[in-house]
Amino acid sequence: MDLITSSVLFFLHVVTVRCNPGPFVDVVVDRYEIPKVCPREVQTEDFIRYHFNGTFFEDGKKFDSSHDRGKAFVSQVGLGRLIMGMDRGLQGMCVNERRRITVPPHLAYGSIGTGGVIPADAVLVYDVLLLDIWNPEDKVQIRTISKPESCNRTTVASDFVRYHYNGTLLSGEAFDSSYSRNNTYNTYLGQGDLIKGMDEGLLGMCVGERRIIIVPPFLAYGEDGYGTLVPPQATLVFEVLLVDMFNPKDDLIVEVKEVPEGCTRRTVTGDYIRYHYNGTFQDGTAFDSSYQRNSTYNTYIGMGYVIQGVDKALLGLCIGEKRRITVPPHMAYGEDGVGDLIPGSAVLVFDIHVIDFHNPKDPVEIKVTHKPQECNMTSETDDLIQYRYNCSLMDGTLLYSSDHYASPSTTTLGANKVILGLEEEVIVPPHQGHGENGAGIVPRSAVLFFELELVDLQKGVPDGYMFVWLGDSPDPLFPAMDLNGDKEVPLEEFSSFIMIQVREGKGRLRPGLEADFIIKDMFNNQDRNTDGKIVEDELKLKVDEEPEQVRRDEL
Repeated sequence: MDLITSSVLFFLHVVTVRCNPGPFVDVVVDRYEIPKVCPREVQTEDFIRYHFNGTFFEDGKKFDSSHDRGKAFVSQVGLGRLIMGMDRGLQGMCVNERRRITVPPHLAYGSIGTGGVIPADAVLVYDVLLLDIWNPEDKVQIRTISKPESCNRTTVASDFVRYHYNGTLLSGEAFDSSYSRNNTYNTYLGQGDLIKGMDEGLLGMCVGERRIIIVPPFLAYGEDGYGTLVPPQATLVFEVLLVDMFNPKDDLIVEVKEVPEGCTRRTVTGDYIRYHYNGTFQDGTAFDSSYQRNSTYNTYIGMGYVIQGVDKALLGLCIGEKRRITVPPHMAYGEDGVGDLIPGSAVLVFDIHVIDFHNPKDPVEIKVTHKPQECNMTSETDDLIQYRYNCSLMDGTLLYSSDHYASPSTTTLGANKVILGLEEEVIVPPHQGHGENGAGIVPRSAVLFFELELVDLQKGVPDGYMFVWLGDSPDPLFPAMDLNGDKEVPLEEFSSFIMIQVREGKGRLRPGLEADFIIKDMFNNQDRNTDGKIVEDELKLKVDEEPEQVRRDEL
């Protein structure tokens, strides 16, 4: 029979009060250690859990101790379950308070004592440390420590949550922590997977919110406690940080941050996209970034090359658009996660910036930004053009420019001197540009944007020709070439004849090469005996030998 809780001894005590009040009239309370903060004091009908040492006032000899038993004492106050002196002496006590309660015999075990342990008329001294306090009417207490500025959604029953916590008893003694395991606690709400108090206390939280949840014993582990970690009838205090939440019914969340003006085309299934991203969890913790690698992420859309949520979110985007997408785990990496990078059941948040996209079937895209009012001559195949250009990525990043060189660039159209598309258009898809491998500072699979300005245009001649007649050639030809009529045409006379044809618009030399070089090459081709002059028979023989296509080239 316990020395404090015996109702029989309490009856004897009442009798003793009438016979021998003893030297002490009432209970004496010495509050020798009081916590700075005391949110609650013991009142009648409260349950308390406390440690004590019981000694005799006369000689200090110990007669009982909860410490020696290794188990705190639990009882209800003010309802006669304790000796009257303790019922009075525990009133108004705070958790973690230490007090010395001196109980006179008439408020303890009177003139009879008990069980050979407490002698008659004994004054008892209890050194008490209060560990816990609760009331049957208590509810879960929630105290918000911090809350994010924006909170689009709070937890509800049936949500799956991931949270960190530190668990302590009401006295502050730690019993568990998710931080020590370096792993969040993951569970469904409202399905009985948690103690009732935590199921209730986690409702209405925002991701990133911190709160204190105080759970009374009957909403925690009750009379049984939890192994060696949680003693029986213990109030539990959880400091909780909500890291993540989702609902199995959640779909992808897309938040458009920025859309460029003049978006004429959006991504569709089968497009190839290049984009930058920052990947974080819902609490803002980063797990990956393309910016850190200084390289875009490149992939086909809608073909299963990326997680389901991202595949879906990449549809309907413009070049230059910025989006934030929130991907629930069943559309990301599920319950397994990815190694040490992504925990199981993690919601992922991606901030995406589209650099460019194209379709493997895309042609070169034409866009005329300025055209002169008078345009008497347009470029054709084999023309020689001089042009200024800027080449950039679709996000505006300049790659190279003709302004970096002393003179404009020159090319013959159709001569494959530049990448296919540059000779025709402004926007060049990678399969008509530098392809999957890129080139130099041009990234892999990059769509290129050219700003072109035509500076000069020289009409060309077909490939393989040095000179063409723009109309009918003189007939007969040799007398027209023989400017002085001496029946022979040296190089100087031949050169004068050709240049007259060019000046009068009757013929055209191949542009991009020196005229003297071209004319000499033509002359040597006609001077069959290499004697430094062309005679009529050489010209006739050459014409008779060559097919029709070459005759125009060789006069």
